Amino acid sequence: MADLRFDGRVVVVTGAGAGLGKAYALLFASRGAKVVVNDLGGGRHGDGSSSKAADAVVDEIKRNGGTAVADYNSVVDGEKIIKTALDNFGRVDILINNAGILRDKSFAKITDQDWDLVHSVHLKGSFKTTQAAFPVFKKQNYGRIIMTASNSGLYGNFGQANYSSAKLGLVGLANTVAIEGRKNNIFCNVIVPTAASRLTEDILPPDLYAELKPELIAPVVAYLCHESCQENGSIIESAAGWAGRCTIVRANGSLLRRRPEDDVSIENVRDNWSIIRDISNAQRLESIQDATGALMSSLDGLRSGTDGVGGEESDVFQFCNKDTILYALGVGASVTAENELKYLYENSEDFSVLPTYYIMPAMQVMFTSSAVSRAVPGKEIGLEQVLHGEHYIEMVGEVPPQDGKLVSKFRISEVLDKGSGAAIVCDIDTFDQNGNLVARNQCVTFAVGAGKFGGPRTGTKAVPCQPKPSRNPDATLSQKTSVDQAALYRLSGDVNPLHIDPNMALMAGHKTPILHGLCSLGFSVRLVLSAFAGHDTSLFKAVKARFVKPVIPGETLKVDMWREGNRIFFETSVVESNQVVIAGAYVDLKSVKAALPSSPKSNMSNLKSDAIFEFIVDQVKQDPGKAKAIGGVFLYNITKDGKQAKQWTMDLKNAKVFEGKPDGKPNTTLTVSDEDFLLLAEGKLNPQQAFMKGKLKVTGNIMLAQKLAPLLKTNAAKL
Repeated sequence: MADLRFDGRVVVVTGAGAGLGKAYALLFASRGAKVVVNDLGGGRHGDGSSSKAADAVVDEIKRNGGTAVADYNSVVDGEKIIKTALDNFGRVDILINNAGILRDKSFAKITDQDWDLVHSVHLKGSFKTTQAAFPVFKKQNYGRIIMTASNSGLYGNFGQANYSSAKLGLVGLANTVAIEGRKNNIFCNVIVPTAASRLTEDILPPDLYAELKPELIAPVVAYLCHESCQENGSIIESAAGWAGRCTIVRANGSLLRRRPEDDVSIENVRDNWSIIRDISNAQRLESIQDATGALMSSLDGLRSGTDGVGGEESDVFQFCNKDTILYALGVGASVTAENELKYLYENSEDFSVLPTYYIMPAMQVMFTSSAVSRAVPGKEIGLEQVLHGEHYIEMVGEVPPQDGKLVSKFRISEVLDKGSGAAIVCDIDTFDQNGNLVARNQCVTFAVGAGKFGGPRTGTKAVPCQPKPSRNPDATLSQKTSVDQAALYRLSGDVNPLHIDPNMALMAGHKTPILHGLCSLGFSVRLVLSAFAGHDTSLFKAVKARFVKPVIPGETLKVDMWREGNRIFFETSVVESNQVVIAGAYVDLKSVKAALPSSPKSNMSNLKSDAIFEFIVDQVKQDPGKAKAIGGVFLYNITKDGKQAKQWTMDLKNAKVFEGKPDGKPNTTLTVSDEDFLLLAEGKLNPQQAFMKGKLKVTGNIMLAQKLAPLLKTNAAKL
């Protein structure tokens, strides 16, 4: 890769007579920049002045073939330093605020002069130089600014109250400059260096001092100032050839009152102190708006009438392909099923993760939270009381296909009083490592015996279930579960003992441990994807389901499906008892791609045209060249009893035939009844006559459609 250069750029470095400033000036000059070397030439305590330090650096730059001028002004006269740049070079592009002094004393002994001098050089000086350069940067729509903070500012240090407060003040200054400059391509970042310099030469141990070479930090600062670097508003710590980003984080905290009318007592604070200070799942907030939004989110439980204990909680979920494969086995995927190897073999060309796997991060954050157990005022809810009532998951963004880390944020949206129990609506948003939202989960749990607490009976937060269509199913698939299904599924993280421990099952009123509702849901969604998405998980958008009855491991699940557009309604029942176990359910797809596979058999709509298309699929696979010779993308609308019953795409450009619409616009669209399509294929109905009589409607490239006749006749003859 090409070297990063600064040709044509003008750099101002304050405090550049020695140490870090000198290293910055020499590096920028060696990469083509014109440099203003500013240094008052005083001691580390701010006393005295001399031109020698700045002149020596300028001379060295010139000897090396670079361009530089000296400036001897104090940084509190920042406008004079910027004027030096403009007078000599006509512009300024980069400002490194590096000048500093020390006047270390214990806090009780700091004088006003000690305080004022340190703040003037560090904080006010950086303010004045930046303020002078800012209008120049805005006019040219470009600028890079570095503020120099210190570990003393971030963490404090004995004897440096004046210095540490000024250094942390620079972080606040940089944050605001970064915000105000962003729209004009002005970026401002903070460097936190630990380096050998005039300020540290008799403070640091000799061995450590020798390792802390300024030249090891200068490249970090230079990169932050390069036009290719888009970093803005960050704190970067660097020392001895190491660099890392520092950030301020906030704990999830605790809501200290249950109802809007409640006050906060000292005892409330005491009782929640461990949660208040727990930063194990802390989060970084990028702006004051984010901080305000996070606070309002924490108050949602209060506004909705719940106790909001713990506010929003978060949890880190890590997974690898072993986990997703184990989950797929847990929801019935098998190498014996056509097209399901992709769920079970990490080296499969199209290895895929079943979308319902991403319910697992949501369940993990719920299991690790105590909020559900305390969701009802005055009642402690045990695991044996909790039933999974409803679930919704929507995939929003891309997730790593093989392994990754996800962060889920959980909160209780509302708690409803159902009399015999409490319905607790929990919302969980899951983000990738870069903070991008990838999935939304909503879990409605029913806490048996936790009702009659005086709360609202109906709410507004839960995603509603939908009734199934009032007609026979368009498709049905069945699969028998294993007697060990719950034992296998729980290894994916849903470890509620209700599903494995006979004693816990008896306590909950079941004769034997029951299958997880989410396991039955995983079975159901996998079969829906088989029937209407050709096992293409990328077509999955969302699923909503209500869990009605328990399933005993070993029973057979039957999934009835109804298609309406891209929404597939489904109902899951147990074959042995004929009891519905999942109701009000639907899967939303981005598009419908394929029909049911030939095995297992289904009661798909039994259209006569299906046999023709299935035969065409096989023939195209055997001789794709012949299909490509025809070319074109054809969309068939097959009707029955005057209504559209199915759509098929013949993408003969790519030798693909599948149920559903093509991704793009078809060349030709043909609309024909199921009966007439069979007659056309058998050669009993002439295409031209069908077109003239209105039995065959063709839009788009009509001439291209004539090429299909031989293909259809050939296939019909072989059926």
